[in-house]
Amino acid sequence: MNLPYAEPFRIKMVEEIRQSTREEREQWLKEANYNLFNLKSSQVFIDLLTDSGTGAMSDKQWGALMTGDESYAGSRSFEDLQKTVERITGFKYLLPTHQGRAAENVLFSVLVKEGDVVPGNSHFDTTKGHIEFRKAHAIDCTIDEAFDINDPHPFKGNINLEKLEEVYKSHPKENIPFCLVTITCNSSGGQPVSLENMKAVKELSDKYGIPVFFDSARFAENAYFIKKREKGQENRSVKEICKEIFSYGDGMTMSSKKDGLVNIGGFIALNNEEVFRKASNFTIIYEGFITYGGMAGRDMAALAVGLDEATEFAYLESRISQVEYLGNKLIEYGIPVQKPIGGHAVFIDSLNFLPKVDRSEFPAQTLGLEIYKEAGIRTVEIGTLLADRDPETRENRYPKLELVRLAIPRRTYTNNHMDYIAAAIKNVYERRDEIAKGYKITWEPDLLRHFTVQLEKA
Repeated sequence: MNLPYAEPFRIKMVEEIRQSTREEREQWLKEANYNLFNLKSSQVFIDLLTDSGTGAMSDKQWGALMTGDESYAGSRSFEDLQKTVERITGFKYLLPTHQGRAAENVLFSVLVKEGDVVPGNSHFDTTKGHIEFRKAHAIDCTIDEAFDINDPHPFKGNINLEKLEEVYKSHPKENIPFCLVTITCNSSGGQPVSLENMKAVKELSDKYGIPVFFDSARFAENAYFIKKREKGQENRSVKEICKEIFSYGDGMTMSSKKDGLVNIGGFIALNNEEVFRKASNFTIIYEGFITYGGMAGRDMAALAVGLDEATEFAYLESRISQVEYLGNKLIEYGIPVQKPIGGHAVFIDSLNFLPKVDRSEFPAQTLGLEIYKEAGIRTVEIGTLLADRDPETRENRYPKLELVRLAIPRRTYTNNHMDYIAAAIKNVYERRDEIAKGYKITWEPDLLRHFTVQLEKA
């Protein structure tokens, strides 16, 4: 008899979570102005808002916390982290930051100016926010297959080379600071980019003299998909694939709260000394000295261990298999999701789920609120709210997909939780015809509105 799969870890500590009543949840949503970000964690039973900083650290990471060197300058923890990053990525210059958006802020302060364009594959919210804050523009060059949830393309995060070259041809070189490749591509459903595509993007960009940078928050998950799906890569280690990935770039930003397996932290890694020196000045201004950059020494120590753990196949197989398990449960129940299942999350297509809700009433947000009311599960909208308004016309931007993201924290929930989530969403799906109205905005900020927007029933 073949043995069933078992997770390559055992649980050492647990945290109590409490289920609430539907009446409580409806009242809490009203008090939160129907914004799931405004809920207290104590009001949430299963939290799928994000996989960023919400995972469980290993015993080795907790042990590393005790060895952290808190020296202001030149700490041993920084040295260990720098060596680990160089070994995994090949980049020799490192600037720690307190999280990924801080890395974007520092790097973009050096490279992005008013009037620039930054092509890439479906830039995520803070990335686009940092670009547009500088009065520049993000241009999406993702392949068209990414926007058909039923297309089985194994690398829906890929960049369309024709779209990218059109950007290079139609804008002056001095107005294209870099091409940004997001791995995995969150906004298109946690979808990976192939090595073949990365190499081609690098070759095309070199032809036009444009640097390539990676948004690397989920680079290890991307490498896992390359090993599993790309011809000729199946016998290579994840670490070998990671090294090749980054050979096709000039630098990277990292939210270490994802594939760094820590609760806080980020970094910039580069090989260009001139960019490093300029970015160092902004690091000191915005973050802290260049050898800690907003991170405690103990957190850098835990991150160095986490980066090694996250690039091991056994961990990645366990992590991504759990996401796939949930996705397949939802598919079994007839629920429309982005396929293939992404690396860090399952993405539900709210336009097919709630066809009666007008797009101006935010169907993805509506679905997220219904899931919370049903079972105390917090998700996040990846749709019109997140897409924000056009910075020039101030009209809503309607993306091609209106998604609800179920982001699975790493090493945190069991498959029993996945079964509970799937059953709750099935219950909402069975009463979907009763949901015909969504929500309208009563207040919003000028930028990144989805974090703090206030809503009421339409």
